[in-house]
Amino acid sequence: MVAAFVLDASVAAAWCFADEATDASRALHDSLADRSAIVPLIWHAECTNLLLVAERRRRVSAAQCDELLGLLNMLPVQTEPETSRLHDPIMRLARTHNLTVYDAIYLDLAMRFGVALATRDGELRRAAKAERLELIDV
Repeated sequence: MVAAFVLDASVAAAWCFADEATDASRALHDSLADRSAIVPLIWHAECTNLLLVAERRRRVSAAQCDELLGLLNMLPVQTEPETSRLHDPIMRLARTHNLTVYDAIYLDLAMRFGVALATRDGELRRAAKAERLELIDV
């Protein structure tokens, strides 16, 4: 099995919306047949929220929203709780790299597991580079 990676919600969005997909994001999705993604607990809420916002903006119907949620819930992800790490080191990473706490959670997770990070967020990518983490192009 190929190494796991940390998956953030921005990449999941690319898997849900064709206009956000790239060849690299599709290839990463296809790679889940042979590998798994690690996500923080908050990833599930973020994905649900991004789909709800898409529904409210009439980008998808309620039925499509529910279908996409079902597909995301079937992904082979390993969910890791972050609550015990919020004060430190997550807060420290957020301060150091001028990130939101939410983004620092993903950074901490990749650092803790020593795996690559898949994100489309520019600030999070910058912070990952500063921490010498491997990034997956998506």
